[in-house]
Amino acid sequence: MAGLLKNIAVTATRTVLPRITAAAQRGLSTSVRCLAPAVTQPAPSFKAQAVVNGDFKELSLEDFRGKYLVLFFYPLDFTFVCPTELIAFSDHMAAFRELNCEVVGVSTDSHFSHLAWNNMPRKQGGLGGLQYPLLADFNKTISRDYGVLLEDDGVALRGLFLIDPEGVVRHMSINDLPVGRSVEETLRLLKAFQFVAEHGEVCPANWQPESPTIKPDPTGSLEYFNKVN
Repeated sequence: MAGLLKNIAVTATRTVLPRITAAAQRGLSTSVRCLAPAVTQPAPSFKAQAVVNGDFKELSLEDFRGKYLVLFFYPLDFTFVCPTELIAFSDHMAAFRELNCEVVGVSTDSHFSHLAWNNMPRKQGGLGGLQYPLLADFNKTISRDYGVLLEDDGVALRGLFLIDPEGVVRHMSINDLPVGRSVEETLRLLKAFQFVAEHGEVCPANWQPESPTIKPDPTGSLEYFNKVN
């Protein structure tokens, strides 16, 4: 057993460490706790100050009970990729709310920083007034609880969590810092999970509303496979 453990340790050193070094050399993140909420499990609760319609307000996960929630993390205010994501979500808020879904952005900045950035014009790199709240995770508890905190840097990876009206995580994804996310894909996933909850059929790859779905049993599924193949 001791020999086996030694071999595992040597293999890990030879394979994992070079990958971490290579990632660091490319400017990618390498320090994050490998803990995260699980899909199908309750989302971690939170309560913190937020900027809501230009004012400060305390928000909690319980405030969104009965609605779907897109909770997404981003690294820092006053940066470069981040405003493109936050503005894209804001510009699609009518579509989210038509689906009984709210959106909340989270970073480890203070609510004062959020307010200043929110009030800055978009042409100057600001947000120009968002249509959804920005949550201040200044003590980093929320980012840590959701498994997206880069401990050494004190910022969050680009994590996104789709939480259902009962507070259960239905989808989660995490991007490294340099790459933004797709709002259209988030909407597609939201519609897919809502379709499954309402109709009981499951959604195939690249599913879009009005496209065929699958009855989740050996006989019923043949209807779909005969239709698309």
